[in-house]
Amino acid sequence: MPNLKPPVTTTAAAVAYRQSILKALPSGSDFTPLMTLYLTDTTSPKEIKLARKSGVVYAVKLYPAGATTNSQDGVTDLFGKCLPVLEEMVEQNMPLLVHGEVTDPDVDVFDREKVFIDSVLQPLIKRLPQLKVVMEHITTMDAVKFVQSCEEGSVAATVTPQHLLLNRNALFQGGMQPHNYCLPVLKREIHRQALVSAVTSGSKRFFLGTDSAPHEKRRKECPCGCAGIYSAPVALSLYAKVFEEVGALDKLEAFTSFNGPDFYGLPRNTSKTKLSRTSWKVPACFSFPFGDIIPMFAGETLEWQSSFN
Repeated sequence: MPNLKPPVTTTAAAVAYRQSILKALPSGSDFTPLMTLYLTDTTSPKEIKLARKSGVVYAVKLYPAGATTNSQDGVTDLFGKCLPVLEEMVEQNMPLLVHGEVTDPDVDVFDREKVFIDSVLQPLIKRLPQLKVVMEHITTMDAVKFVQSCEEGSVAATVTPQHLLLNRNALFQGGMQPHNYCLPVLKREIHRQALVSAVTSGSKRFFLGTDSAPHEKRRKECPCGCAGIYSAPVALSLYAKVFEEVGALDKLEAFTSFNGPDFYGLPRNTSKTKLSRTSWKVPACFSFPFGDIIPMFAGETLEWQSSFN
């Protein structure tokens, strides 16, 4: 995720950020960070060439300005200011990762994804059909239909655990629920059901993307709380729950481990994660020197537990 403060807008910044990640890893870890650049109105085609040449930058992320956390430096006019960069991305086979929402204040927050598809994505794919696009953390039936309508291998989508398990009622049940607030915002039940059908169908167009956001409790429970759900500790357990409930556990591995690298043209991981049908209770919070973080489904009991071989 390049939406830091300041954002990761250059290859040099991505390389430096990668080094800081590697230094923070425990001894013996084989974790490989895959870096992305933050697209801005001033990104140059030359920067895309440098990114490809670096061997560590694998994609470019489009945040429409104001769409989500730390997106104030994002794109304000994709076709007017970024077209040469997008054309260079086609030449370099560099995927575009999209936060697919418009930010026009006149557009209803629950319609922002559909309007983005109609006004930005469809024209973009028509103009640059060879551009590889990942529509990240989709939330609607409209997004599912759009991805399915595109040529396989050119457009794909990630789906989060929260958008598979929660609908917008979860924001308000028993009072305001700030830890269920994320962007794109949760949608109606019909959209949740469409997402579940898509990811459990066996289609290669959809794959895991948690969009996990470890915001401190104090930044969530405040008058202007930030968007994001901390799902990392429970994500695999929750995906297993979704697939089991529709009798599709045989399709879980491809969704979590194969479809993503296959779309990006990357090798599949050779290490394994084991999921066991073992009940466990999600911690109420995780405490760090900078504050507490409340995980998704805090305090609840889950039926699947992951471990690493």
